[in-house]
Amino acid sequence: MARTKEFDPDAALQSALELFWRRGYEATSMSDLVEHLGIGRASLYATFGSKHELYLKALDRYQQSCDGPLLRELSQPGPALPAVRAVVRRFASEAATGERRLSGCLVTNTAAELAPHDPAAARRVQHSWDRLETMLHSALIRAQAQGELAADRDPQTLARMLLVLLQGLRVVGKASPDPARVRDAAEQALTLLD
Repeated sequence: MARTKEFDPDAALQSALELFWRRGYEATSMSDLVEHLGIGRASLYATFGSKHELYLKALDRYQQSCDGPLLRELSQPGPALPAVRAVVRRFASEAATGERRLSGCLVTNTAAELAPHDPAAARRVQHSWDRLETMLHSALIRAQAQGELAADRDPQTLARMLLVLLQGLRVVGKASPDPARVRDAAEQALTLLD
């Protein structure tokens, strides 16, 4: 007879996500995960596979948790440009202050730490950035169709610029104690949407 799991795999995955997010992949050992999750090493391996597989599952969960709210924010009925501006300002605020500033974005962290030498991580990062760019592009197309964005502006190019800006805000926010640095950059970028 098979033994039942003595822990909640969903809660364990969330806890692993939080640890990886705070410490990074390389700085988090299997011993750290065992201790943090309160799960035996054998159970951890049996449920999630290797540390790398657990990290990728945590990254997938992170992306899913971020994408839904962002899509709702950018696709709400009515004017689209205020939603785009709100997203940029929210990213800047999160990058400049509070608990989220020091942890940054797990996707951005993965891009810097793993993507250059880890194809599975690189694919996930690229997929996340493709989705974010598509969401921004769609919102900017709507803004242009509704007369909020000038007809001579290229929604695709603007979406790419905003993607790079948003990711850059997270990197600079982690390292800079000056919140004005990311806020000023975000506001300057937003003038391109006028």
